[in-house]
Amino acid sequence: MSILGKLFSGEDPQLNKGLETTKKSFFSKFSTAIAGRSSVDAAVLDDLEEVLITADVGVPTTLKIIDAIEARVAKDKYLGTDALRQILQEEIMAILAAQEKESDFNFAQDYGHQPHVIMVVGVNGVGKTTTIGKLSHQFSQAGKKVVLGAADTFRAGAIDQLQVWADRSKVNLVKQEMGSDPASVAFDTLQSAVKQQADVVLIDTAGRLHNKVNLMNELTKVKRVMDKIVPNAPHEVLLVLDGSTGQNAFEQAKQFTAATEVTALAITKLDGTAKGGVVMGISDQFQIPVKFIGVGEGIEDLKIFDSAAFVHSFFN
Repeated sequence: MSILGKLFSGEDPQLNKGLETTKKSFFSKFSTAIAGRSSVDAAVLDDLEEVLITADVGVPTTLKIIDAIEARVAKDKYLGTDALRQILQEEIMAILAAQEKESDFNFAQDYGHQPHVIMVVGVNGVGKTTTIGKLSHQFSQAGKKVVLGAADTFRAGAIDQLQVWADRSKVNLVKQEMGSDPASVAFDTLQSAVKQQADVVLIDTAGRLHNKVNLMNELTKVKRVMDKIVPNAPHEVLLVLDGSTGQNAFEQAKQFTAATEVTALAITKLDGTAKGGVVMGISDQFQIPVKFIGVGEGIEDLKIFDSAAFVHSFFN
């Protein structure tokens, strides 16, 4: 099946609404770039490059897209601007699909081991704790027994905030006093999860980036103690990034991927921002699949990322 043949055929109102600001900004600039031009030439591609960069797609990914379009222009000899939108759609889809794992993830799936441990990382303010809360709700709604671990023991209010989400999602929370050793909290959490025969464990971690060496040491220690209780834990390391911060999200991804092995991304706050291009750029540049996107404040507005649905919504 062709790339476009895979495109999501239905409509997702939440996704459409969440990407609305990015779409309006992008296609307004895109329309200006091709206005009055009948063919795709160097000037059109220069303007398209600027449009992609201002949408925070990032320079390397933008150049990859432009190079691919240039190759198609050279092959077809003459390419009208009316076809550029479809070609751009195909190239963006190809980039996202390259990182999307060939698995139909759903919150009710069987991991083949128990518990499945997800360590969640990210700087303060990106929506990390809220993301954990929404994930716990959706796992719980799918019939999974969930345990949360409040290992972000340094940020004032982090434990209380996670407790609110635990109560809201009706899941258990393991916590200690503020300032406790995060590894100790993670250890207790997994011990409790094993006793409770939990299906999924979500571990919150501190989001400090002032010293990459300290961050690396702390995350390594947390991972090491978890592995003692549950072999190969954590099974996933989910990095949460704030999509509205644009290029700052790229820098955070760089820091965290240097500090620990990140296996998946959750990109939040895409609603209300014109910087939704970060989804394409970060996935491509760091070769890490986007697993979840946040398109609203509601508890159901953290969505499993589907590249075809995303591109369909973006271009429709």
